[in-house]
Amino acid sequence: MRPVIGITTYVESATWGVWTDLPTALIPQDYVAAVNAAGGRAVLLPPDDLDADVVGVLDGLLLSGGADVGPELYGAEAGPRTVTRPERDSGELMLARAALAIDLPVLGVCRGIQLLAVAAGGALHQHLPDVLGHERHQPAPATYGRQDVSFVAGSRLSGLMGDDRGVHCYHHQGVADAGSLTVAARAGDGLIEAVEDPGKRFVLGVQWHPEVVRDKRIFGAFVEAASGRR
Repeated sequence: MRPVIGITTYVESATWGVWTDLPTALIPQDYVAAVNAAGGRAVLLPPDDLDADVVGVLDGLLLSGGADVGPELYGAEAGPRTVTRPERDSGELMLARAALAIDLPVLGVCRGIQLLAVAAGGALHQHLPDVLGHERHQPAPATYGRQDVSFVAGSRLSGLMGDDRGVHCYHHQGVADAGSLTVAARAGDGLIEAVEDPGKRFVLGVQWHPEVVRDKRIFGAFVEAASGRR
């Protein structure tokens, strides 16, 4: 049996067929395709803050992208450009902490790295242009920014990525403090682009979107770790 990878879902108003603006639990197919291409079996996890028992039947947890993490979770007040989904925050933070507690392999993408940082006691920048003075991490609506990142020597991520430093990103928030996690990569402007936990089987958060290019280095290592757990 392929390792079962739970993917957290967005909750947004969606329109298809005869349905218009219907509240919907959904995920871009890129996440599912990247998991499948790496040898995993994707299952979707809609927001649920009643318990985190589902981690007991998963082999890995993928924290997907989406809306901003609520700043109250890291002791800050919401800025004017912060748009949150509280139902995601409460359920996913519970999932992340439960997964980390049992050493379940975890991959965080975009919002996912930010959630991992918050779960580890860290904090976020709420609007990067206010901090960095540019918009290269999110140049235009639905347009990925192209960044060259620097990997920290000796990190798990450095071993996976080799000399390929180019990534595709789309975010207006970022990790300001990684908490108990280890910084594994930074952008040219100094922004944290990846975090990991060397003491765990596999805990990696990346600020970019490896699912879009089906990056088998990252997804392959993630699914391989999940396979080992099974």
